[in-house]
Amino acid sequence: MTINAIIIDDERLARSELKRLLTPYPQVEVIGEAENIISGYELVKSAKPDVIFLDIEMPGGTGLQLAQQLDGECAIVFCTAYDEFAVDAFSLNAIDYLVKPVNPKRLVKTMDKLSPSQETQIALLPDDFKLMVKFNDTMKIIRLADIFRFQSIGNHAALYTRFGKGYIESSLNKIEARLSEQVYFRVSRGEILRLDAIEELEPGIGYGLNARLVNGDEVEISRRQASKLKQQMAFPVI
Repeated sequence: MTINAIIIDDERLARSELKRLLTPYPQVEVIGEAENIISGYELVKSAKPDVIFLDIEMPGGTGLQLAQQLDGECAIVFCTAYDEFAVDAFSLNAIDYLVKPVNPKRLVKTMDKLSPSQETQIALLPDDFKLMVKFNDTMKIIRLADIFRFQSIGNHAALYTRFGKGYIESSLNKIEARLSEQVYFRVSRGEILRLDAIEELEPGIGYGLNARLVNGDEVEISRRQASKLKQQMAFPVI
């Protein structure tokens, strides 16, 4: 199965080098290139690729802005010369990010995620995936594993972590789609909890449950979801 790819990078040499590194992968066909987000957007709309290898820092606009415009239209592998960059993979449909110059051995992991036989791995984010999260007036890079609670706030979400409370611009539905059901559980319309962050479960109102988390927070679990959680967790209910 052919994977149609587009490379969007303002540096011609960087585009050429990535094309060379993709040569050993016959399943990948580079069907186009662009040097900025304006021509890149037009190319994506006309060529409809399966994946974009997208630079972040470019004159005239960032790759993050383009990803937001595309709104999950295709898979994205971010490429950056700065390893401190991280992306909101929940809303931008990012499956991976590479630090330039791209290491061929690191590229192997990216190609594994793009394999048609690994479709479930494309959607789900591992615990070590890095996210850029806003804490008050500062941005901090954290791992997915650092988050033990997601709370819906309109079209945004609050994250409860060991660093405190942060925010990202993603809906709870988009977040849930990228999380493993074995690690995170949606306890209600407005809450997702990390299972190993639950220290205690107690009976709640109307056959629901109350979960006490590692940071002392208490979260209500709806009656319907409480039944599912009891079946999924080997956890004593007090």
